Amino acid sequence: MRHDLIEIEKFVDEILPQVVEIRHHIHANPELSLKEYNTSKFIRKQLSEINVNILPPFLETDVIAILNESKVNKNITLRADIDALPIQEKSTLSYSSNNNGIMHACGHDGHTAILLGTAFVLNKFKDLLDGSVRFVFQPGEEVVAGGRDLVKKGILENPEPNAVLAFHGWPGYPIGSICSRPGTLMAAADVFKITLTAEGGHGSKSNLKNNPIFIASEIIKELSLIPTKHFSSEKVVVSVSKIIGGSNPNVIPTKVILEGSVRYLEKVEGEKIPGLFEDIIHKTSIGTNVNCELEYQRPYIPTVNNSEVISTCKKIVKEYIGEKDWIDIEAPVMTSEDFSYYIDENPGAMFFLGMGDESELLHTDRYNFNDEAIKNGILFLVISTVEFLSKADIFNK
Repeated sequence: MRHDLIEIEKFVDEILPQVVEIRHHIHANPELSLKEYNTSKFIRKQLSEINVNILPPFLETDVIAILNESKVNKNITLRADIDALPIQEKSTLSYSSNNNGIMHACGHDGHTAILLGTAFVLNKFKDLLDGSVRFVFQPGEEVVAGGRDLVKKGILENPEPNAVLAFHGWPGYPIGSICSRPGTLMAAADVFKITLTAEGGHGSKSNLKNNPIFIASEIIKELSLIPTKHFSSEKVVVSVSKIIGGSNPNVIPTKVILEGSVRYLEKVEGEKIPGLFEDIIHKTSIGTNVNCELEYQRPYIPTVNNSEVISTCKKIVKEYIGEKDWIDIEAPVMTSEDFSYYIDENPGAMFFLGMGDESELLHTDRYNFNDEAIKNGILFLVISTVEFLSKADIFNK
């Protein structure tokens, strides 16, 4: 591998300007979840230049391609997300968003460019691969959990992957560092909507039994106590992030809507939470004239890394990229990822790619994926794929 690494790194350096240009193009032309028609068309055009089998879409805007398709003995699957967020970009970049109210505020432009660069490199060095590689460019990671739907449609079948890898650009870690941990890395995310309805009326007739705003405030207070009353507080987060209700200071509204999210680290904890919501709503509204209806959805499960995959990748990074380029993450984060579905029943892992201490935070209007991290991102995916496929018996399920 040492001799091959010299040639691999030389080729990565050669294509790096092209990959950066690809990243800038995607950043300038963001599209929202499940509407990434031009993005997927652009990705297909890039992949058409190399020797991969590009599959018909499963969800209209996904792009899935397989390298070395005839080698059915082993498979490594690599995934990147391609959608953007409904945020107005406020950066002064020469390649800032051309689409009003939409920007790549989560770095998916960087993920996509790196996976394309990885495909270019692995295609050139495909003779080193004792197996196939599946490249997944996934739409709808934000909010709609498109990864869940792709997995349900069977994208990880024929062949089943021996390992699935992905990473996410992460502010605060050294530029280009590869960071992860075995076990739970990212939380699950449930979303809820509570609709309170009442007769409404004149503000002079307001009381605890007929005003849905009063009942809503009591529900919010009780929901906020769930983490400390029922769980270790650092393992569960309940957030009410949207309230709709009322139109006039002297009119009791007929409807109030509460929306928010719940995050937790273990599935067993998550199973208890809908029942706690139902209990709180019932106890708070019983005996009142306010009717409460709960809608509770569970689009994101915890992202749980395979310990053997993490151990192997840690060795790969330290040996082939740099001793200081691996960072052990001490504790899980409470953000969520639909990549969790790819590795729920398959060996695999999610990694964070360091964006540096000066990076803007994710989901903010000035965030920009750090181009200086692209090289290490490509090297990591390429070397890991080559190494994994060289193993005789890789990560048995």
